[in-house]
Amino acid sequence: MTIIITGTSAGIGFALAEYFGRKGHTVYGLSRKTADSDFFKTIGTDITDNSQILASVSEILKAESRIDVLINNAGMGMVGAIEDSTQEEILKLFNLNLVGSVQMMAAVLPNMRQQGYGQIINISSIGSEMGLPFRGFYSASKSALDKVTEAIRYEVSPWNIEVCTLHLGDIKTNIAENRVKTKVSQPYLATFNKVYSLMNSHVNDGSEPVEVANYIEKLLAKKSWKAHYYFGKFGQKIGIPLKWILPQNLYENLMRKYNKID
Repeated sequence: MTIIITGTSAGIGFALAEYFGRKGHTVYGLSRKTADSDFFKTIGTDITDNSQILASVSEILKAESRIDVLINNAGMGMVGAIEDSTQEEILKLFNLNLVGSVQMMAAVLPNMRQQGYGQIINISSIGSEMGLPFRGFYSASKSALDKVTEAIRYEVSPWNIEVCTLHLGDIKTNIAENRVKTKVSQPYLATFNKVYSLMNSHVNDGSEPVEVANYIEKLLAKKSWKAHYYFGKFGQKIGIPLKWILPQNLYENLMRKYNKID
């Protein structure tokens, strides 16, 4: 298969690209920073720039006869209070987490439509199913991607193109180094510091990236997909059905305890 993965310079993206490259697939990694690997080729691409995306996909199609899989992995986190977040920070986040993924899908769909086949995985978060304290805009950006995924499934189904979101829990990566961290004002500082420390400890205790790769490999082997798949430790995944069934106030109280918010 020919697989395109975005955000492959480090973390989950790099692990996915190496994993599928080792399996013998032709893998192209699209990221702003190049990655040294014997198992996939990096094409320097800023996915917030549609002209760069189109040039990169064109380059791939000159070398390959088809594009089988797109994994929209590139993204960033953002932490801070809603009140303190600036327009510039919010737009930067949505431009990458939402618009960049949409532009990537638009770039590969003509080829997938022509060949009558394709698979697109949009990497989302378990946190997209709920508004997380001090991560409200991150949750919102991923939730927006979830809804776009649900809509596009209808639109591309006539051409045997499968699209889904994969909601990840905490994965052991260097995501903390790449988060947008807003200025936190004094009223929120004490609570934010507790939540932020807990947030980082959850990442350190998260699943290994190779486990995500194993899960995706099994997903790619399926003939048809649901709109949403969830991967992570039980303590995180259980938050989703609890949100569906519990009264809102009870659920919020549980979330406050989980996040150690007094």
